[in-house]
Formats: sequence, structure tokens, C-alpha cells
Amino acid sequence: MTLTIPGFAYSRLPGAHDVRLNVAVGGSGSPVVLLHGFPETHLMWRHVARKLAADHTVIVPDLRGYGASDKPPATGEDTYSKRAMAADVVSVASRLGYEKFALVGHDRGALVAFRAGLDHPETVTHLGILDVVPTLDMWNVLQGRSAAVGYHLFLMAQPAGLPETMIANSADAFFGSFLDTWAKDPAAIPDEVRAEYLRASGGAVDSIVADYRASAGIDVVQDQADFDAGSQFAMPVTVIQQDWGAQLGYDAAQVWRAWAPDLDHRLTRAGHFMAEEAPDEIVAAIEDLLAR
Repeated sequence: MTLTIPGFAYSRLPGAHDVRLNVAVGGSGSPVVLLHGFPETHLMWRHVARKLAADHTVIVPDLRGYGASDKPPATGEDTYSKRAMAADVVSVASRLGYEKFALVGHDRGALVAFRAGLDHPETVTHLGILDVVPTLDMWNVLQGRSAAVGYHLFLMAQPAGLPETMIANSADAFFGSFLDTWAKDPAAIPDEVRAEYLRASGGAVDSIVADYRASAGIDVVQDQADFDAGSQFAMPVTVIQQDWGAQLGYDAAQVWRAWAPDLDHRLTRAGHFMAEEAPDEIVAAIEDLLAR
């Protein structure tokens, strides 16, 4: 049985280009949209969403290609471009009656939020980013690193066919390895939640790979165009990361400052799944962001 966030109402709402997203909505007040990461679903926000719902309308979708949302065939690179996925989010919020909203994303969802902030500055009022660097900078940081660092990024960037077959043949082992190694507190992802993530990811191999493949192709092209044009975020931005900069030898705050003039950059001692490992810390950071 699919797990849900207690107290939240569920519906399927239209995104862009006939894609429908599974969306959970709870609370009342100013709108905050939360986007999940890999290899998870909207359920990763279960603690944060319920806390925020005390003062806000909280909108928590499964991204296209993930969870219970539609998984359209990747007929071209743009099917799973972050631009297309960002358009889904704007469409869903509009259907709920919100033409402006705060947006917080983790991991893959953070890259979607990044693109939404650039493409829809009149819509995204505040931007929160959890534990990623921008796509352009990510590929730069990975240059010359050990093959063990970010290997999944290179695997899923390969031409269609091979990565999908390899991952599908060992889906639980593949997706489970990230849940097991990226969390500093394994207890933060209980067995039933872990099983839900594995079930959902195992049924979405093709679309997950297409999402990652886009980040090695069209997403780079679109981000590079914005970078070359000097585009920056017009809204306040909060970035919360593990201390990857110290581990990989780059200044993470400086990387983000090039994109975000109004930046609050924070480091956390939690693991990658910080919304589940340290929900109170993340809620406090989001509330600080919304107050700016």
C-alpha cells in the first residue's frame, strides 16, 4: 500500500503538456511547494510538511517520472528537462489557485527548483536548495575526481538502453545503495518508508534515467545559456548543504553566490537526506527564508 502524509489531501493535477502529477496538499496560509530528491518520492517531506502546515499551505508533488506521477516516454531530451519539470510545478500551483509561491527542493527537486527560479522569477518568491550544486558546477567539480564519486551520474548519462537495462536488473540493490550510504542516520528512513522508495523507484527506472540523462545534456545547455547571459535569482535564496566543498576542494558558497546575490548559505551535520534526518533544522531554515 502506498504511504501518504497524514492530514494531507491527495489529487492528480495537470502539469505541462498533459502530464499529471500526484500532489499532496495540507495546511493553510502562504503557499510553500516542496520538491523531493532521488531515490525518493514526496514522502521524504512527511515531517517538514506537517510542521510547515501549521502556518502555510504546503504543496508536495511527486516530480514527473517519480512516485505516483505520470511517467511519459522520453521522446526527446526535453521530456525530462528541468525546464519541463519546473513548468509542471508552476502549473500545479496555478491549478490550486497560487500564482506566486515559495519553492524548496532537495537533490533532483532542487535542480527543478533552480530552473523554476530562473524561468519564473515573477512566480517563485523564495527559493530553498538542499544539498546540490548547480548542474554546470556539478560537472566541473566532478572533473578529475575518483570514479566512485558520482558514478551514477555518468552511468545514467549514457545512451538509452544500457543504463536502463542494468539498473532494472538490480533495482533494489542500485537504489537501496544510495539510501544506505547517503544517510548518516539510517533510522531516519524506517523500513516501511525505505520499501516505499524502492517500490516506487523500481517502477520508474526509465523515467529516472531520462531525468539524469537530461542533466548531462539539455539541462547543461540551458543553464550555460543563463550563465553566459549573467542571469541570477531575483528572490532570496537559502542553500543548505553537507560540507562537500571541504571534502572535494571547492568553495560551495562562492559557487552559489554567482547565481544568488541574496544568499543564505548553511552547512548541516545531517546526511544527504536532511529533511528526514534533521526536520526541525530544515523547518527553521525554511521559516527564516520566508521571513526575508
